[in-house]
Amino acid sequence: MKQINLITISLFLLSIFLIAISCNDSNAKPNNKNSKQDVDLVKNTILTQSVTQKNKTNSNVVSNDTITIIGVGDMMLGTNYPASPNYLPKNNNCNTLLEPVIDILKDADVTFGNCEGVFSDDIRYVKKCNSPKNCYRFSMPESYAKCFVNAGFDVVSIANNHLGDLGAYGRKNTVKVLKENKIHFAGLTDYPSIIFEKNGVKYGFCAFAPNSGTCQITDIPKAKNTVKKLKEKCDIVIVSFHGGAEGRNHQHVTRKYETFLGHNRGNVYDFAHSVIDAGADIVFGHGPHVTRAIDIYKERFIIYSMGNFCTYRRFNLTGPSGIAPIIKLYVDKNGKFLKGKITPIYQDKMTGTKLDPQKRAISKIRQLTKKDFPEVEVNITNEGDILIRN
Repeated sequence: MKQINLITISLFLLSIFLIAISCNDSNAKPNNKNSKQDVDLVKNTILTQSVTQKNKTNSNVVSNDTITIIGVGDMMLGTNYPASPNYLPKNNNCNTLLEPVIDILKDADVTFGNCEGVFSDDIRYVKKCNSPKNCYRFSMPESYAKCFVNAGFDVVSIANNHLGDLGAYGRKNTVKVLKENKIHFAGLTDYPSIIFEKNGVKYGFCAFAPNSGTCQITDIPKAKNTVKKLKEKCDIVIVSFHGGAEGRNHQHVTRKYETFLGHNRGNVYDFAHSVIDAGADIVFGHGPHVTRAIDIYKERFIIYSMGNFCTYRRFNLTGPSGIAPIIKLYVDKNGKFLKGKITPIYQDKMTGTKLDPQKRAISKIRQLTKKDFPEVEVNITNEGDILIRN
């Protein structure tokens, strides 16, 4: 309304100015050049005022200081355990699994994903399971780390249940492989956080899960302390969590502690809000293997699950488990959320990640956000734009 009033007043003043020009002494020789310049000056002033006013009222405007960060969910590019049958992609080429979305993944200052498994060429140390029916062991060949590099990933979480699939050896070897490939990581008790710099911006990253050997999602005071220390040293702090119950029956955020197979998987709502209170700027969730809602808290972005992003063969990819988002965020240099973009993808068991022409992840996130967080002032367009409601 203020913008409309400003334009109305400005047009009224312009009309008075033009009338005054036309009412000049008829005997005076008109200076058409000067008159035109004066009119143009007024028009330009009005245009500048209206654009300035519009920008002041639009919280989704970005600037040259804007930073872009991409997040995706679970990644497991094929496993060499068991050796038979073969659960590796055709020609042992994991690049083909990510090829359709590589250009999107690379189009950000920082790209993040959850590494759902270990890197190892030696599978002798595979864990024994108390419940074989519910037990999966994911061991990616060590060369597959290059596929993460080729796709533009800067940082990954290793805080999840599958980092223990080859026991202590698997965790140690995964750390070695990630370091060799210069991929930043965090989430184990020995590696709770990481600080790295890119394009003059200092990032802090930490990751949490409810699993043995990981930084605990259930120990919120300790998580807050980790985040607080990172924020004291960094421009932007990114937090990742692997939590919440799993599967199509657990797409909603309950705001309560969630359990799965008798295991406490954390209160993801309480966790996410608590780490933002401590200084986190972005919270990327994963673990339920389905897409969940988004949330904006204290001008910071949260997504409670990004689902299965690239999980070859060994994952259930039926129904809601087969669709997921690529989340691209635009934040200012202090981490404040400006706007976002959802790129919807889908998978089936025998192929990699593909763009979804049906845009199911967009519809799903819009539906879940409206249901689970009606208080959040955000619009999600049909094209996947995430905009603060003005």
